Amino acid sequence: MENFVFHNYTKTIFGKGMEDTVGKEIKAYADKVLLHYGGGSIKKSGLYDRVVKSLKAADVEFVELGGVQPNPRLKLVYEGIELCKKENIGFILAVGGGSVIDSSKAIALGVKYSGDVWDFYAGKAQATEALPVATVLTIPAAGSESSPSSVITNDDIKIKSGYTSNITRPVFSILNPEYCFTLPKNQAANGICDMMVHIFERYFTNTENADLTDRLCEATLKSIMYNAPKIMKNMSDYDAWAEIMWASSVAHNDILGVGRKQDWASHAIEHEISAIYDIAHGAGLAIISPAWMKYAYKDNVPMFTQFARNVMGVEGSFKHPDELILTAISRLESFYKSIGLPTRLSDLDIGEENIELMAEKCVGDGCCGGLKKLYKQDVVEIYKLAK
Repeated sequence: MENFVFHNYTKTIFGKGMEDTVGKEIKAYADKVLLHYGGGSIKKSGLYDRVVKSLKAADVEFVELGGVQPNPRLKLVYEGIELCKKENIGFILAVGGGSVIDSSKAIALGVKYSGDVWDFYAGKAQATEALPVATVLTIPAAGSESSPSSVITNDDIKIKSGYTSNITRPVFSILNPEYCFTLPKNQAANGICDMMVHIFERYFTNTENADLTDRLCEATLKSIMYNAPKIMKNMSDYDAWAEIMWASSVAHNDILGVGRKQDWASHAIEHEISAIYDIAHGAGLAIISPAWMKYAYKDNVPMFTQFARNVMGVEGSFKHPDELILTAISRLESFYKSIGLPTRLSDLDIGEENIELMAEKCVGDGCCGGLKKLYKQDVVEIYKLAK
């Protein structure tokens, strides 16, 4: 097990009606906030009205900025930064899913920075301060509600890039599973895949003697896969959504990655697809994660054999590990398909025309991945496996 420091200060406020406490929680930090959200879904569900009522009751002034899109755009981040500076905003409240939260984190960074906020996402600068951020989560997927990470898309150069800093970890997050009931099934499926791959990125490692974290990863994956069909059958199943929503946070709040070297190749490879084709991140991960497994498993056969038996329930002889592992990957693809996800680039009408470009942008002059170091040609081969 590697040395580690685990410090997650996000206060999780979980359950029915807890969004009504948002004003009281914010009042401890600021008197004026940016209320940041996406489209009209929070207004249709009534969540917007409840949040506004709570803010007014706590005498918290707010300024609104809506319009966040999936794969959140840098242009709106710039707009938010200028709005916060103009209005002397001291706090950002994200009401929505991972895209809204990531956009809020980027704005929080930019308000306190004299340069271009893209510097952080381009690897040119490290942040030292940011506005505090809080969330009212509506889509369990990205885990951004309790993570230090955010991902932003720069449309001008077709690059999707992430930045991680504990100063952007939300100070509190409100999770009410009832607001998942009206999600489209495809959004629910995308979210399920996203949280699963957050775990895969941590689980598949060359670090030995991290058994406790192994078991935590496996239990969380099995819980997600057990409850996912329930919500697909009944989108108003509160208990199943509660399990999924909490699993989403646990998957990305760092507890499942302590003491081990992590991978993150699947995310890096997928980002190039969604940057160019603007597909849902979860859908892209459903295509890339099995392809990555097929390409990388021989670099750590025992780890993938453990996955096959402990997560995917594959039985068979250890004398034939390739068979065990490939059966597990096939079962994973079948699970993705069962909840309506694509498993091939061709399922989304994506051809080979940009494979070389995406691979080059993915690794730059270096490589990606932890379990297996991947260079440009490796990434090309994974894209081809995903055709």
